[in-house]
Amino acid sequence: MRRRDIMMVKSLHSLSALLLGSAILLFAGGLNGMILPVRGGMEGFGAISLGLLGTGWAIGYVAGCLVTPRLVAGVGHIRAFTLMSALAGVAVLLSLLLIHPAAWVVLRALSGFCFAGAAMIVESWLAERTETRLRGKVFGIHTMVGLAATTTGQMALTFAPIEGHVLFVLAGAFYCISLVPVALTTSGAPQPLVVVRLDLAGLWRNSPVSVFAAFMLGISNASFFTLHVVYAEQVGLGLTVIALFASVPLMAGALSQIPVGILSDRIDRRMVLVGLCLLAAVADATFIFLAPHGQSMNLIAVALFGATSLAIYPVAMAHANDHAAPGSFIQTSGGVLMVFGIGSAFGPLLAGVSMNAMGPQALFCITIVSHCATAAFTIVRMMTSQAVPQEQKGAFHVTQPGRIATPETAALIGDALDVSPANERNSCVHYNSPELKAA
Repeated sequence: MRRRDIMMVKSLHSLSALLLGSAILLFAGGLNGMILPVRGGMEGFGAISLGLLGTGWAIGYVAGCLVTPRLVAGVGHIRAFTLMSALAGVAVLLSLLLIHPAAWVVLRALSGFCFAGAAMIVESWLAERTETRLRGKVFGIHTMVGLAATTTGQMALTFAPIEGHVLFVLAGAFYCISLVPVALTTSGAPQPLVVVRLDLAGLWRNSPVSVFAAFMLGISNASFFTLHVVYAEQVGLGLTVIALFASVPLMAGALSQIPVGILSDRIDRRMVLVGLCLLAAVADATFIFLAPHGQSMNLIAVALFGATSLAIYPVAMAHANDHAAPGSFIQTSGGVLMVFGIGSAFGPLLAGVSMNAMGPQALFCITIVSHCATAAFTIVRMMTSQAVPQEQKGAFHVTQPGRIATPETAALIGDALDVSPANERNSCVHYNSPELKAA
């Protein structure tokens, strides 16, 4: 076995408790995210109320990204992760006791806050306990473990009747179990977390395409991943197919990112962005105009949606970093992420209102407008500004599909690509590159 492989095995062994805790947390999160819209529909909650669950999640997630670094600084990583896991468990159990739309929105915001905090802590730990040259592989393994855990959690929806209490209790129990491996770890506490202060004006000057795409994609993806279960239920898909309908786009999105990344590294990323948006619009149009009710057509269309829509964000992120000042990878990536989070707060509410007025296919009216608007804006920018020279382009990096990443994700990727100075891990998001031409 080569020396690097031996070091890789040692790194994974030292991180096994952390990866296990993260996987259990994401399993519970995948199940939790499926329970609420399905049970809410059975309880008679309208599409607007269910859409507000996604708005609450996004607001909580953005707040978690902003607050967690200060919380960790005060109580430490292990206590903070324990707090996040425990509160997430409390949130899902209270959702069983307080079956009311207003209560669920607040509790879903609490869940979003906890997930952001837990993700930042885990990723900070990964960066601390892994050598720089191994971080790319470790991050990839972490991504695949998270995807597998989330998908398994979604499929667990079929384990028990949704009308009862078993699934809620199961999700709550796994939230609590997730803190056990982390609480018992002997690894030392990692370095401080990334702190984010958003400068929208500076980010827009550097790359308006990336800002616009991130905002519109936040609207589109948050709408879909909040209400896709509601759509599937309303068009008559069975519970097992509903779980597949939620899982297939995640798997398709994960598989598509590598070929999309290779292509975007070779040609103008804006062309790739336009192509992805137009293909995503084809998937949207399939749902709107064909109104499929059968299993096969719905799964094929949602696979195309996931493969294209989930690949847009990393292309936009890479394009933003192509225009960023040297050494500002973390700041730029964190800024784009926060714009995505802001868009995510608006999308589910808009989609809920639309579905309430026009039916389940209206969900994809929101996504098709977002995708077409992004394509149109990008084309206009391509007509008025030059592409980044090939030699000045940075490297494309795969992001975690199916969840909002955190600023710590940007730090971990930046360290893996060796594009961020060591003293940047605690820097705030700011922009100092007016000499770079915006695209």
